[in-house]
Parts: sequence; structure tokens; C-alpha cells
Amino acid sequence: MLVSGIKSRPVYTGLILDPHAEHHLIAVEGEGALAVLDMLSPAPRDAAEKATILYTKAGSAPVDHEGALAKLHPYRLQPLPTIQTLLIRLQGFLTTAKMGTRIYIAGTEGFIGQAMQVALNNAIDFHSVRTEHRGSLARRIQCVHCKGFTENVTMSHVPCAHCGLNLLVRDHYSRRLGAFQGVCIDAEVPGELPPAEEIFP
Repeated sequence: MLVSGIKSRPVYTGLILDPHAEHHLIAVEGEGALAVLDMLSPAPRDAAEKATILYTKAGSAPVDHEGALAKLHPYRLQPLPTIQTLLIRLQGFLTTAKMGTRIYIAGTEGFIGQAMQVALNNAIDFHSVRTEHRGSLARRIQCVHCKGFTENVTMSHVPCAHCGLNLLVRDHYSRRLGAFQGVCIDAEVPGELPPAEEIFP
């Protein structure tokens, strides 16, 4: 059902430390903490000493990585209870960020999309943000009919969490919305649905 090779699919190049950055601002969710550990553990100690890490376990992590991140001895580590709280805190840091700050985002695709929205809203070029996908492949879907969002979608089609329409999960991604698009799958014959398959575990 999915179309391969869609140009809007995000490409995550991985977290690569910028040795010239004055400060590293890192937004991380769930298993994305492992990408941060992979980036900073082998780096010179002063790299972590220039890092602010905003971390939430919410999402895909089966374990809490706060302790492992603390052992990096970052300049600042802020554990946060939810993704929404982290995004608010990220907005605050970007409002006062100075030249020479490099932004990194790691976690699930839905989290990366939402954090990237915050960066874009602060006039940051998405090409300059370093990203790495870790954890579940579950998607954040926007219903093209009611414009509502459905989180953590793992199946090929899903009822919209807002209007209830059965949505085909498309491979078309909107960077502006930080979500994939969902379109009504049974518009011609309501209730006539193909078997749902788990394709984003």
C-alpha cells in the first residue's frame, strides 16, 4: 500500500558532533539517548561540558537513560516528564540561543518531527539540525480531512483519533506539520477495509 521512494520522506543522517560548536543543544526522547551516548562517550570531555541535554523517557524507551546521560557530565541535563514539556523547554532555550549553538535531535520519528517544528519556528534551517532516529518506527499521522493528529500509529490503516474516519497511513511526510498524512481508506464503500497490517513496529 505504501509508495516507496517518496521524496518527502525524512532522512536522518545520525548525530555527528560538531567540533566547532560553542554549545551543543540536544533534545532527546526515549532510545534516542543511546545516540547521544554514542556521540559524546568517545568525544573529548569538554564536548559534554558544552552540552545542554533535554531528555524525556516518554515514548519508546523500555528503560530510563537519565543515569547514563548524567555520567557524561554535561553542562546541563534536564530530565522532563513528557514530550510536550520538553518541546516547551526547547522553545525557551532557542529563544535565547547564541551564535555557535548546534542543535541535535534524537528519538522516534514523531518526536523528531515535533522538535524540528520548534527549530523551524525559530528560523533555523532544517539542514543544520543533526538528527538520528532511534526506537519505534511508529508514526505521527495527520488526518487530511479534520486536520487532527493521531500519535504512535503502527498499523497500515487506523481510525482517526479525532473524527473517526479510517485512514490509510501514507508515506507522504510534511516537515511543516512534523507528521505523515492519513487519507480516508473506505470513502467509496464505508466499512469495506483491507486487513490491517503492522508495518511500523
